[in-house]
Amino acid sequence: MWCAGDGNVLTDAGMDMDDRLMTVKELAAYLHLNERTVLKLAAEGPLPAVKVGNQWRFRKAMIDTWLDDQMLGISRRYVDPPRTERAGRLLLDLASCFAPSHILPDLAARTKTTAVEELAAHAHSLGLVRDKTWFVGGLIERENVMPSATGNGIAFLHTLHRNPEHVVRPFMILGRSNTGVDFDALDGGPTHLFFVLGLKYEELHLPWLTKLSHMVARPAAVGALLAAADAAAIYEALAEAERKLQAPAAAVP
Repeated sequence: MWCAGDGNVLTDAGMDMDDRLMTVKELAAYLHLNERTVLKLAAEGPLPAVKVGNQWRFRKAMIDTWLDDQMLGISRRYVDPPRTERAGRLLLDLASCFAPSHILPDLAARTKTTAVEELAAHAHSLGLVRDKTWFVGGLIERENVMPSATGNGIAFLHTLHRNPEHVVRPFMILGRSNTGVDFDALDGGPTHLFFVLGLKYEELHLPWLTKLSHMVARPAAVGALLAAADAAAIYEALAEAERKLQAPAAAVP
């Protein structure tokens, strides 16, 4: 549950549509749920919400981000992931958007903001984004809506909206902090692995994030990334996680 603590009066007047507050009835219509289900999810905590007096209110941008995370499976699942015949064809191979040069094996940053800036600067230095200032701002905008650190020492950073004019080609940057950074993780622990995605096309967004989150779902995969000696070893550890994800399940006798 999200609480308002700044004492400001929240109204819809003059607000951007994504920043406006929604009532239970409006959110129920938006999610195609009944109002009782919305109230239950708000009261139990999974829905980002604030209680004003005895009435629940919901910020649309935070609801959209919560849905995004639900589809990734990075928090307790309350909605079904998107089903599409095209999803399999849209998945990127690791080698098509990632290389050892994309890896920062020892981030110098010690704070959330400086980590974002260091990662964005690396993407810009490789010519993957045209505008470093835009990329930093886009990543921080997403963090301000809802933190990208999922717990277990991992964060999946991306912009809220795809801006193809700023992204040269789809890419991933991986930063590793041996000491860890306080990134407002869901479990309260430090974040060590920062996966930063620059996805040029909207339809690549959820399928690739879903694949990536599955690749590092096993503790052994995370351990291999943390123990790797250098960028080349980190790349190989992630490539191995991709191979294991793609390997066909063993036949049942």
